[in-house]
Amino acid sequence: MTDLLTPIQAALDLPQTPLPLTEAGALPSTFAVTDLASASIGAAGQAVAQLIQQQTGRLPSVSVDRRLASFWFSSSIRPVGWQVPPLWDPVAGDYASADGWIRLHTNAPHHRAAAERILGKVADRTEMASKVAAWNAAELEQAIVEAGGCAAQMRTRQAWQTHPQGMAVNAEQLVQRQTFASPHANPWLGSVARPLGGIKVLDLTRVLAGPVASRFLAGLGADVLRIDSPTWNEPGVVPEMTLGKRCTRLDLKSLEGRQVFENLLKQADILIHGYRADALEQLGYTAVELQTIAPGLIDVSLNAYGWSGPWRNRRGFDSLVQMSSGIAEAGMAWKQADKPVPLPLQALDHATGYLMAASAIQALRERLSTGHGGSARLSLARTAKLLVDAGQVPEQPALRAEEPDDQGQVVEQTAWGQAHRLLAPLSISGTPVQWDLPAGELGSHRPQW
Repeated sequence: MTDLLTPIQAALDLPQTPLPLTEAGALPSTFAVTDLASASIGAAGQAVAQLIQQQTGRLPSVSVDRRLASFWFSSSIRPVGWQVPPLWDPVAGDYASADGWIRLHTNAPHHRAAAERILGKVADRTEMASKVAAWNAAELEQAIVEAGGCAAQMRTRQAWQTHPQGMAVNAEQLVQRQTFASPHANPWLGSVARPLGGIKVLDLTRVLAGPVASRFLAGLGADVLRIDSPTWNEPGVVPEMTLGKRCTRLDLKSLEGRQVFENLLKQADILIHGYRADALEQLGYTAVELQTIAPGLIDVSLNAYGWSGPWRNRRGFDSLVQMSSGIAEAGMAWKQADKPVPLPLQALDHATGYLMAASAIQALRERLSTGHGGSARLSLARTAKLLVDAGQVPEQPALRAEEPDDQGQVVEQTAWGQAHRLLAPLSISGTPVQWDLPAGELGSHRPQW
């Protein structure tokens, strides 16, 4: 098995203790995706165990089910009598250009509009393919990005290693951690059963990585309030990602919205955000300002392409980072395919999410012992480097297929109908990972704790 746990433990300042694993097999990939799932979820569990030991003197045992971890990296919800909307816009995907491959990410209406400003309006993939075919991939990528859209040329790993952004990411830490001197004296209100009881988490993230982090924190008892803009929606992932959370809407560009946000922030313990690197700063919420409003705040953030280099403010998503960083090209060579072969699921998003959750828990441990807040910065591109650096792996037997017994007994009364969830892939002795609230619509709660 590929050892992805040791570098993760080092990045999070966790003890280098082994992680018991159950179940054999792996997801089909030239990269160690199942090992990444197990290691990132396991590290988050070890951070919880360290928190419990610090507060109670008792270290719980932690183990991960590799098969369930792999399934959770795809989806955990199993609707009863209804379906989750499609994950992808009809024209999102990979296209052959005049000199290679490019991926267009058009799930958000404004991102599709940006692509169509460059390529012209299209009705379907066939029409889009004929338009993309006339372009050089690098020029089209740049044009769409400059128009405010999201696209990524398929690069080899070697090309990424010598690209200015690839070199910048290579120099970054997996988790960039910092401690603030701002004092905070709140006691631990949790318990072994709910170690994050009483912790307030303000979640400003969208799509997958950040919501994975806050969903995990909610499963340990945190009070998670998700904030979206008045117009944002992501119907394909909301039933998966709002489990355990309350969801509200605020316009942070309006005076009234900012006042409500700042009042929420004053009471928050953890802020999770995934805007582009300078987006919150442009709204006036610099790291210093956040600590001024909420002394001792734990500030966990992510972006797509890293925190330094020319692309630090570039819009990006898991599937685009896979194209840029050489993952899709390596998969294509492995499969001897005639088109890009990405990872079997959005593994960079999910792994980064669990690393964010672990970072938040580690920062909480430090605050409980020293009174100091802290921050952690992560990126999808740096998580991609972790996976690629572990090397390509021989093909392993497939995971045992999903069975009804893999689902929990509780019926979740979601906003769309009844559903089951897969059993949690993580076991922490004495600490069940379970959620108090069913998945619900964005904007379905008031902006208050």
